[in-house]
Amino acid sequence: MSNSIQTVGIVGAGTMGNGIAQACATKGINVVMVDIADAAVQKGLATISGSLDRLIKKEKISEADKAAALALVKGSTSYDDLKGCQLVIEAATENPEIKNKILKQLDELLPAETVIASNTSSISITELAAQTKRADKFIGMHFFNPVPMMALVELIRGIQTSDATHDAVKALAEHLGKSPITVKNAPGFVVNRILVPMINEAFFVLAEGLATPEDIDAGMKLGCNHPIGPLALADMIGLDVCLAVMEVYLEQFGDSKYRPCYLLKEMVAAGHLGRKTGRGVYDYSAK
Repeated sequence: MSNSIQTVGIVGAGTMGNGIAQACATKGINVVMVDIADAAVQKGLATISGSLDRLIKKEKISEADKAAALALVKGSTSYDDLKGCQLVIEAATENPEIKNKILKQLDELLPAETVIASNTSSISITELAAQTKRADKFIGMHFFNPVPMMALVELIRGIQTSDATHDAVKALAEHLGKSPITVKNAPGFVVNRILVPMINEAFFVLAEGLATPEDIDAGMKLGCNHPIGPLALADMIGLDVCLAVMEVYLEQFGDSKYRPCYLLKEMVAAGHLGRKTGRGVYDYSAK
């Protein structure tokens, strides 16, 4: 199936939003990237520009490729600019209230044939779809960070998602050079359902003093061939995000095996959220 989606709207110019924008623009797709504040939009555009500069340094792309990609990305603070998009991807903060509000606004504004996707990593696609009057044209499109580098996209079908919607979004993901996997709707989908409890378990191992953070991470890298250890990965993801995901699992599944580690809770309470705050399991303040 050829890619029928030529213009993609993205709500949220943060890490995921600007990464998705870059992935689309470098493959010739027009992008409208919207955020509440112009400062956030400009920061997102600057991040894309810097990311493309790094690809030029590595001789993966040329200056002309960068200029062509940036020319396809329009930054905006107005949802009205999304009306011409065939697909709009919501990439806002992982907060159900925020996402629900955005999705209701998009549903009222966008033409009936526009597909809406959410880049959520843990919230029910069926529930998010129910915020709209186009549940058949709603899908989860979970990209992985950093989006330009990571090949995986989880396509999550809500109970109402149509085959046509799934097939169109799958074709787009393949056009972007991604390798999509199709997943039924359930908390955490596939990857995070396995990954985040593993990270949580690493915190239990750390809390019980079984090994140092360095040795725990070295064990998983060398013993399981992981490119990065679970504690270093938690710092990269954000300890607050890991905690929030575990809390969703505990609530949704009602199974105590998903209870967040008390050390993870303590570190989040202390504001040690990982790389973004300069300190998590490891100290990044000097870097």
